[in-house]
Amino acid sequence: MTLGKASQQLDLFDPVSRFCAETLPANSIYAFLHEHRDRLFPDGLFTDLFAQTGRRSVPPSVVATVMVLQRLEGLSDREAVDRFAFDVRWQYAAGAGGWDGAGRAGFAHTVLVDMRERLRGSNRPDRIFEVALAAAGQAGLVGRRRVLDSTPLYDAVATMDTITLIRSAVRGLLAAAGRGRAAELRAVLTSGDDYTSTAKPVVDWDDKTAREALIDSRARDGYALLAALDGRKDLPEPLVQAMTLLATVLGQDLETGDDGVLRIARKVAADRVISTVDPQARHGHKTSHRGFDGYKGHIAVDPDSEIITATQVTAGNTGDAAAAADLITDLTEPVDATDTAAGDAAVYGDAAYGAGEVLERLHDVGIDIKTKVQPPNAPAGKFTKDQFTIDLGAGTVTCPNQVTTAIRPISEHPRHAGKADFGKACTTCPLRAQCTASKTGRQITISRWETHLTTARNRQTDPAWKADYRATRPKVERKIAHLMRRRHGAAAPACAACSASPPTSHSWPPPPTSPGSPPSASPTNPAAGPSPDHHRTPSTSHYPPQQRPAGPHRHQ
Repeated sequence: MTLGKASQQLDLFDPVSRFCAETLPANSIYAFLHEHRDRLFPDGLFTDLFAQTGRRSVPPSVVATVMVLQRLEGLSDREAVDRFAFDVRWQYAAGAGGWDGAGRAGFAHTVLVDMRERLRGSNRPDRIFEVALAAAGQAGLVGRRRVLDSTPLYDAVATMDTITLIRSAVRGLLAAAGRGRAAELRAVLTSGDDYTSTAKPVVDWDDKTAREALIDSRARDGYALLAALDGRKDLPEPLVQAMTLLATVLGQDLETGDDGVLRIARKVAADRVISTVDPQARHGHKTSHRGFDGYKGHIAVDPDSEIITATQVTAGNTGDAAAAADLITDLTEPVDATDTAAGDAAVYGDAAYGAGEVLERLHDVGIDIKTKVQPPNAPAGKFTKDQFTIDLGAGTVTCPNQVTTAIRPISEHPRHAGKADFGKACTTCPLRAQCTASKTGRQITISRWETHLTTARNRQTDPAWKADYRATRPKVERKIAHLMRRRHGAAAPACAACSASPPTSHSWPPPPTSPGSPPSASPTNPAAGPSPDHHRTPSTSHYPPQQRPAGPHRHQ
């Protein structure tokens, strides 16, 4: 398919164009796109997505305009193309002309699917997002303050228990092996299971011995398949991936008992795969009482214009602080001397972003820290850490009973720099009941970012700091659930930054928009990911193995 180009010859007497020009407000998003569409989304911006020969595509400038309006109005693909065909404002914004002229009357919703797939496979998949955000910056709408937050992106697949995971992984390996190699591999299976059905094997699930025999036999089938393929050099990539998945599933849930029987381990793997349908999905927690299966969508928002400036999708069990650095790269990079938005930078976030490494990064680049830090806590109302006097210069900690002990350094720990032990002093301490119930006495752990954490806790007690935080962060927090809500079977947020062009609608900021692209694409990019009508799950190649999340599994 070759690049289609929109006509530059506008019909001044077209009744639709004339009607919209006369009746739409000057600050309408439709009028703005009509005037600036060719500058924002010229057809040449998408040249690399199309071949040199073939039938002409729908002009990409038209498709990009439809994508932007689709996200602003929260529509599915089918609703968007329907709106384009029958809403004169959409036709006007896209420069398609009226129905009685030579303009385009409409196109199939699969054009949107195709465009997203082409963009996702390109070296600039977020170009529409980038162009729109750049336009907002040029219009002076994006300042130097950012509010960070995240929300769960629920996966569309069911979480599998251990036996279902093993059988599904074995079935996937046999399928990836191909007909000839699969026949060879089936010869090493000893359980009697043909692995053709997705249903669970028939067994008395109340019988512990029967359950253990089932798990042991299917696990041994899996190990036999891996052993039969081990060391071979001619394996195709899909088969290698299937082997890796099977090895992961077997290794995460099972342990060998003293009797040599493979049983479900009474533990939770650090990075447990919860489904072979979507191996990248993980079990996560938004709060201690609210869990979910899938991914996390992270966004940075300018609190004044409420424009989304950056996005990231991580595994469901990834902490919010891990994504913070990538969300504020526009603040941490050197400021252009001609940048009218340059000024004092600030980052707002709840206690999930108050991790020591985030505070250190913000401090090092001179960003005003407006992220909350979790206050110290202790069980049963006992003395909290902030009731101890920590002198990092002297390397000592003094307890409420005025006993001072030295900080013992800890090496090779990612978060802890030292520890102060009050064991002997606690034996005869009159305040012991108020301090600790441990037989070995009270211990105080010193973080590698202790100075930053202490400073941040002291800062957030300032009434002015509290007032600024309460006036800035919650108004964006309330909108995130709407921006990233599930609708039409999708789970990613819509593009607020696609409206990064100057606010042109009298109803600005835009109303809550429909999620469109899955976690495998930028969640605010209207041009990434498959159609919301297809109810797809995220791409399994989006996350590197080290980012794969963990989560508890269901024991049989």
